[in-house]
Amino acid sequence: MNATLSKTSSALEEQFARRLTARLSAGSAELPHDIGERLRVARQQAVARRKIAPALRPAQVIVPSGGAVALGGWWTRVGAVVPLVALVVGLITISIVQDENRVNDMAEVDAALLTDDLPPAAFTDPGFAQFLKTDASDTASH
Repeated sequence: MNATLSKTSSALEEQFARRLTARLSAGSAELPHDIGERLRVARQQAVARRKIAPALRPAQVIVPSGGAVALGGWWTRVGAVVPLVALVVGLITISIVQDENRVNDMAEVDAALLTDDLPPAAFTDPGFAQFLKTDASDTASH
C-alpha cells in the first residue's frame, strides 16, 4: 500500500511539474531577453538540483495509529510542563527561605536589644548606633 501511495504522489508531483514548466515556458516568450536568460539559467540549476535531491530526501516515516502516538504526545506535554513546575517550586522555596532568614536576623537583633543592660532611654540617644558599632567591634576583636 505504501508503494502505491508513493507512486501516486510521485505521479502527481511529476504532473504538476510538467504543467508548471509548460506555463512558465509559455510566458517566457513575452519577456525581455536578459530576464529570459536569467530564468533559463535558474531553470537549469533547478533541474540539476532536482537530480541530486532524491538522494537527499529524508525517509518517509509511517506512524501507526493507536495508543503509542497518544502516549508520546502525552509524555511530550508532561516533559514540557515539568521544568516550568520545577522552576516555580524553586522560586517559591527560595522566597520562603529568604523570608525565614530575614525574620531570624530581625529576631536576633530584637533579642539582643531586649536582653541588653541598657535603659530604654539609650535607644533614643543619637550615639546609640556608634555604641552598637564599637560594642560589636570590641567583641569581634576579643
